[in-house]
Amino acid sequence: MKIKLLEEFKEFAVKGNMIDIAIGVIIGAAFNKVVNTLVKEVLMPPLSFMTNGTNWENKKLILREAVAIDGTKKLEEIAIGYGKLIEAGVDFMIIALTVFLVVKAMNVMQKKAEDPKNVAVATPKNIELMTKTNELLENQNEFLRKVLAEKS
Repeated sequence: MKIKLLEEFKEFAVKGNMIDIAIGVIIGAAFNKVVNTLVKEVLMPPLSFMTNGTNWENKKLILREAVAIDGTKKLEEIAIGYGKLIEAGVDFMIIALTVFLVVKAMNVMQKKAEDPKNVAVATPKNIELMTKTNELLENQNEFLRKVLAEKS
C-alpha cells in the first residue's frame, strides 16, 4: 500500500503538475513584490500629492485614543486602519487587471493555434485530426443524403 502511494506521488511529481505549481507560486511571489512596489512607490505618492500630502498607509479612524493610567499602565489606541485597505484595493485592481490581460492574450493565442485554417500558427495534432474527422463525417453525410434523395 505504501509503495503504491509512493509510486503515485512520484508519477504526479514527475508529470509536471508539481513543477507547474511550484513555478506558479514562485512567479506569483515575485509578481506580488512588483505590484507592492508599484502601488507603494509609484501610484500612492501621486495620490498623496493630489490630496495635500496625505499618507494613505497611515490613515485610520480612531475609535479610542491611547490613554495613560497611573503613569505605568496604558490603554492602547483602538483604530480602524482604512488606509491599508485602500492600498490593498489598489493592489487587487492591478493584479486583477494584469491577470485579465494575460488570460485574454492567452485565449487569443489559443484560438489562433486551434484554428486549422490558419497556416501561420502550427495547429495541435489533436485539433487537426478532429477537424479532418469532422470534414470526413460531413462528406459522408452529404453523400448519404444524395443517395437517400435519389431512392425517394
